[in-house]
This record gives sequence, C-alpha cells and structure tokens, in this order.
Amino acid sequence: MSTPSAHPPSSGAAGETSLDLRGTPCPLNYIRSKLALEKLETGAWLQVELDAGEPEHMVMAGLRDAGHRVEREPLEPGIVRLRIRRDG
Repeated sequence: MSTPSAHPPSSGAAGETSLDLRGTPCPLNYIRSKLALEKLETGAWLQVELDAGEPEHMVMAGLRDAGHRVEREPLEPGIVRLRIRRDG
C-alpha cells in the first residue's frame, strides 16, 4: 500500500494558491505547507485542505509560531481548510 501524496499547488479564487494535503502524514503536511508559503509573496494567501485533528493542530501551531496568520474552516467531517496569510 502506498502513502497518499499531496496534490500539486493550484490557483484558487482571487489568485489564492491551494494545496490538498488530505491523507498526508505529519510532519510532511507542515513541511509542504511551509514550502508552498515560501514561494508566495508577503501578504499572499495559501489555502490548505487537510485532515482534522493532529494534522491541523501541528500545521496551525507551526505556521503561527513562524509568524503567519492562520484561519480555520471546517469543511466536512474529518476535513478542514486552513487559510494562511504569509507574513514576513
């Protein structure tokens, strides 16, 4: 059985970059989110869909500690969307 891989980043509404990390284990979901943010300009938004629970908490905490703004939106049972604003 293979490990699910993240879908490549895509541009969403209003030029917002999206990343689908559902099924991606910790800490890979945090690392992929951080790398995607590094490619964006300061003030740009990244939208990340990932599993609820430990994955969302690890990504949110790490990115907030790095100084980024993180907003959480529940989508369906077990899935959340994080909107992350690159700051700095």
